[in-house]
Amino acid sequence: MVSGDGEVIAVTEALLKIGELAARAGVSIRTVDYYTTLGLISPAQRTASNYRLYRADDVDRIHLVQRLEVHGLPLEDIARAFTAAPADTAAVLGQIDTDLRTLQEAADAASPAMHGLLSVIANRVHSLITIALQLPPDLPM
Repeated sequence: MVSGDGEVIAVTEALLKIGELAARAGVSIRTVDYYTTLGLISPAQRTASNYRLYRADDVDRIHLVQRLEVHGLPLEDIARAFTAAPADTAAVLGQIDTDLRTLQEAADAASPAMHGLLSVIANRVHSLITIALQLPPDLPM
């Protein structure tokens, strides 16, 4: 069987209608439709009646999107990240290291009143790194 993207799908793979996906992910059908419109998820195929069918692992992807959104990432940015070309991971990690060192220097030089704000920023960075470390390496993009 071939998806709308030309990808071959195993006939034995369980596909879910939009309502089933919404129920398993704990979101509304409207949310699934909105995430589809933004390109955060995409149907694996359509039925003869033009119903969208999704992969079961889209539940995990919806949960990931929700965790990232809770930490302040706009849905549009998440969608762009999902469709972006692979990045040079070493360069990205090097930039993160530099940015964290700069944040530490700013914290060291900051007034006591600024320490609270810098602490909030540091906690947000830590949360995002924690989410990144929990990503399954085989998450379908």
